[in-house]
Amino acid sequence: MRNRRAALATIASAATLALTLTACGQNSEGGSDDKGSTEGATIGIAMPTKSSERWIADGANVEKELKAKGYKTKLVYGEDDPDQQVSQIENMITQGVDALIVAAIDNKSLNNVLQQAKDADIPVISYDRLILGTENVDYYASFDNEKVGELQGGYIADKLGLKDGSKKGPFNIELFAGSNDDNNTRYFFQGAMNVLKPYMDKGQLVVRSKQTALNQVTTLRWDGGTAQKRMDDLLTSSYRSARIDAVLSPYDGISIGILSALKSDGYGSAGKPLPVVTGQDAELASVKSIIAGEQTQTVYKDLRKLAKVAANMVDAALNDKKPEVNDTKSYDNGAKVVPAYLLQPVSVDKSNYKEALVDDGYYTENDLK
Repeated sequence: MRNRRAALATIASAATLALTLTACGQNSEGGSDDKGSTEGATIGIAMPTKSSERWIADGANVEKELKAKGYKTKLVYGEDDPDQQVSQIENMITQGVDALIVAAIDNKSLNNVLQQAKDADIPVISYDRLILGTENVDYYASFDNEKVGELQGGYIADKLGLKDGSKKGPFNIELFAGSNDDNNTRYFFQGAMNVLKPYMDKGQLVVRSKQTALNQVTTLRWDGGTAQKRMDDLLTSSYRSARIDAVLSPYDGISIGILSALKSDGYGSAGKPLPVVTGQDAELASVKSIIAGEQTQTVYKDLRKLAKVAANMVDAALNDKKPEVNDTKSYDNGAKVVPAYLLQPVSVDKSNYKEALVDDGYYTENDLK
């Protein structure tokens, strides 16, 4: 493992101040003893928030994989506050972690703190969300994000009968995207629009609100309440005398908010069926919603596999090996092309959730009752 004593000495003067700060949600299990091997090394894990089921699962999965390899861990949650996340990472650097796995809250707010990591010779793995504008990101572990959007858009086209040509439309659709400070947002949206825009251009899909540009449809912090309010506004302004046939939703938490607005407007009752509503992450509440016939689809991303990829990247980096990657061209963060390992997502609906989620061991039958 890298000898980091000299590098850490350059930031030692900040230790007294930094150790007085509280890193909310931090689970400290001791620092590295810097014995020159990976035995006892400590990995810092910075996750965005505990308000999302998926990030709780990510944190637990990453810890499990690292501990299985003999590492100690420090897991923190920034509660969707970029400044808090920066402070947490600063603390972990000062406390002497040997590597960092970071799922950024704001992908442009970490440049200065990651320079500190670089100065301390700490490798950084960007987890799920690509960190932008800095050379100090070593590797990126994620899913094929554009493919996620393609699965969502393709599902809508298929469900409406546009893909096989059995129906011509026009159908009314509204578009939602993720947070504007998350680099994945544009990949999800681009993938979906690759499929949907040709139908929009032909008039087979109609966005009555005319809100079709990415900057018009983002949802700050992926917040379900924000999505619900926007859906309420869209129904009031554009659908008083028309029904909505589909909603592109990039994430299950957003989908739940959209469905709440739709049901409040009478959708789901006799004579007014719910539209097609997509999602992502196969969160438990949304899978139950799919089984109940409300949300229509989600995109399953096996977080256990993502955690394993990130842990393997750390292990390789600390042992002076090159981590396995399968994409060295796609993820330009504005300062460098970050080598990435991308996993494949799976479209899930009522027809295949048992095969995709239960048979795979992601959920049990009891979980879904």
